[in-house]
Amino acid sequence: MNNLKSTLTNVEKLKTDISDNLEIANMLKEEDDEQLHSFLEKNIIDFEKKIDDVSISLLLNGPYDSCDCILEIHPGAGGTESCDWANMLYRMYSRYCERHNYKIEVYDYQAGDEAGLKSVSIIVHGHNSYGYLKSEKGVHRLIRISPFDSNKRRHTSFASVDITPIYNNDAIDIEIKDSDIRIDVYRSSGKGGQGVNTTDSAVRITHLPTKIVVTCQNERSQVRNKEIAMNVLKNKLYQLEIEKREKELLTFKGENPEINFGSQIRTYTMHPYSLVKDHRTNYETGNVTKVLDGDIDAFIGEFLKKGVK
Repeated sequence: MNNLKSTLTNVEKLKTDISDNLEIANMLKEEDDEQLHSFLEKNIIDFEKKIDDVSISLLLNGPYDSCDCILEIHPGAGGTESCDWANMLYRMYSRYCERHNYKIEVYDYQAGDEAGLKSVSIIVHGHNSYGYLKSEKGVHRLIRISPFDSNKRRHTSFASVDITPIYNNDAIDIEIKDSDIRIDVYRSSGKGGQGVNTTDSAVRITHLPTKIVVTCQNERSQVRNKEIAMNVLKNKLYQLEIEKREKELLTFKGENPEINFGSQIRTYTMHPYSLVKDHRTNYETGNVTKVLDGDIDAFIGEFLKKGVK
């Protein structure tokens, strides 16, 4: 209810502000005032951004768009270089969440051997977080002069980002049998505090039929880590069932969509020039630093407006 009220309030405020500025425009027809003219020009630029934001938010009408989501980052082949790139993406999404007042909960973090990270899994809490972040699912490519190469050569690194909604309905009943899972406990190696890193509180659950592995090591309590891991596992199994049903439906309809797991969705070039380009929408910007600081709204907006699948 609060989310719906917020959307309506934003639209009503825009209507009121636009009406007020139309009055100013009519006043300028009668008497040209330089100060009012500058004020109106600035407001028009602000309104364009606000209207675009509201328009994009209204596109989030999918069945799971309003849900929280799980965001996972895994480096590709390339050792330290790729691990560092994965960490840069983690920072980018953390900054994005801060900008939008989304709360992030890290439930698994595996540090790289020399730098960066081997994997990170977080839960993003916030209205429409899945609806916005679903556009980020795929392979991200970085081209730069490697800070880890003494010869200062140009390197290309890859990292994959996976986004899944946290389902909040009981449309599909997921039953996990004790005989289908293996639970391992071990000492945390993540970013936890003293109590996390000195006890066998980390939990790894392996679902034997599907080979899905879920790890949680952020909490001090082994019981709490197990609870989070089980919830994430159920969510992943739910996702598998959803994909299975969608695939069966497409087969029934006679459709055979192409799936390209290995192709990158976006390239971040830092050398020999500065450019970030999304290969699905062709949207691009030359300010790589700004993008890596979490300013990815334009990329998300283009994805939603063009209805990219």
